[in-house]
Amino acid sequence: MKTSEIDNKKYEKELYNKGYKLIAGVDEVGRGPLVGPVVVACVILPKDFFLEGLTDSKKLSEKKREQFYDIIMEQAISVSIGIKDENVIDEVNIYEATKLAMYEAIETSKVKPDYVLIDAMKLENLDVPSLSIIKGDLKSISISAASVIAKVTRDRMMYELDKLYPMYNFKKNKGYPTKEHVIAIEKYGILKQHRKTFKPVSNYLNIMYNK
Repeated sequence: MKTSEIDNKKYEKELYNKGYKLIAGVDEVGRGPLVGPVVVACVILPKDFFLEGLTDSKKLSEKKREQFYDIIMEQAISVSIGIKDENVIDEVNIYEATKLAMYEAIETSKVKPDYVLIDAMKLENLDVPSLSIIKGDLKSISISAASVIAKVTRDRMMYELDKLYPMYNFKKNKGYPTKEHVIAIEKYGILKQHRKTFKPVSNYLNIMYNK
């Protein structure tokens, strides 16, 4: 067994030894952007699943993420997605919207997990046991897989938005508050997909309303 496999299967191995069979990894992408949804993936992997190099999606190249996405989608027992758009984010705040997306991803899984491993956040209302792991996308193969699925899913959504509004260059910045993105807001205004409660979007709105 490879060292990397031992390292990122530590939590799963302990749970398998306790009798759990369907362990889900849950992770989110998109808490920081100014535009678009927060996306959560819930992934249940086979017990013998191993993918050399699988880790936090942010540490992988886009090409590698796409490759891993296809492998995970093909081999996973279950993959489900939770999405909460900018309207929900503005209504309940990004933290609560992320939790709602996590519940949605878990509840829509075609196979019900018997244990859930979650990156950083705690979900108090699950009907199965769960564990919140700080930097879980680096420590758990299930959460790493969820990280990749969520990242690729959201990035593809941003590519589609970029086709509609190329002046914001979402294909590059993915909606995050880069200098280029902020300048585009000042030049072209905000879109319905922008999060109205996020600065500097909210600052722009205040200026427009007070003119």
